[in-house]
Amino acid sequence: MQPFIPFSGSYLPDDVHFLLKPVEMEMTPVDQKEQLIQSGAKHYSEMLSQEPEPTDWHLDLFARALDQGAVRLAREVVMLAKALAERFGDTPIVLVSLVRAGVPLGVMLHQTLREMGKQSHHYGVSIIRDRGIDETAMDWIEHRHGTEGVVFVDGWTGKGAITGELRRSLASRTGYPQDPRLVVLADPCGVSWLAASDDDWLIPFGIMGAPVSGLISRSIWSSEGLHGCVQCEHLRQFECSRQLVDTVADCRNSLDLNKIPASQWNPVSFAQLKSQSGQVIGSLATEYAISSINRIKPGIAEATRAVLRRVPEHVLVRSVKDPDVALLVYLAREKNITITEVGDRIGQYRAITIIKKVH
Repeated sequence: MQPFIPFSGSYLPDDVHFLLKPVEMEMTPVDQKEQLIQSGAKHYSEMLSQEPEPTDWHLDLFARALDQGAVRLAREVVMLAKALAERFGDTPIVLVSLVRAGVPLGVMLHQTLREMGKQSHHYGVSIIRDRGIDETAMDWIEHRHGTEGVVFVDGWTGKGAITGELRRSLASRTGYPQDPRLVVLADPCGVSWLAASDDDWLIPFGIMGAPVSGLISRSIWSSEGLHGCVQCEHLRQFECSRQLVDTVADCRNSLDLNKIPASQWNPVSFAQLKSQSGQVIGSLATEYAISSINRIKPGIAEATRAVLRRVPEHVLVRSVKDPDVALLVYLAREKNITITEVGDRIGQYRAITIIKKVH
């Protein structure tokens, strides 16, 4: 096995081991990156734009989202942890969080499982659309733990692209079920193995990037060895990964865990969500003449991240007065992006961002 040293970013070493290679790279301006992605000159995973510092307004909204959502987060993490404990019995659980959105949930699950007396390991691993999961990282995990207890963790689902990528990646590896064991907090798309709800809600760690992800960037593709990442030292003063998980842990400690049921999520029961999601994406692709559905980013978290990181053209919201889309609406107005209130036309989603065609 290739020797390398896992690291934990701004998290505690007991909370996560990132199986990534820290690298330094030149940043690509957002407009130039969008042009290169859409022209096919470069894959999105080969470039990074400098992640902007969150504004005071952004930080305040994150603080309010955490204040309002911490009890729900704590409760739903316990629901997921109990379901995992039931499904795996005495088998040690190996949480493989998909960098970056899966990491905060993975940390919270890891902490909760350990408190329940369940043996748990937690790693942060890269998966990249069209390129697959980091094979070197998975070899390393399987060499130490096998595959029996491996579950993959992501924050939420959008339109199911990463679930499909995970399925394709694991098809060439042995020891995994045909449908990936993907655990998410919220699954409005209906494609996960285990979720706490199907709501598109304001998940606090969905509206912040590196500061809630251990101060690391989105992962960078590498054809050899581990995928890379950049450590975002310029955002250290805004670090809130530990604040997030500590706040949720404090809430968890104040709950009566015996009264919280295990998540009863059954993928078969949510097949209609997947169908509805496909219909929503398909109708938007037709309406806006979109040839690549990668330009459609559904769900509050995906829609918000797209406005922060990409070149958006439209933001669609169920209601502009919905407090859960306040940051998205604020950012869109700041960038003079068209905001359209569409009611139930976007199905189970409360917001969708459409990336501008620039090529």
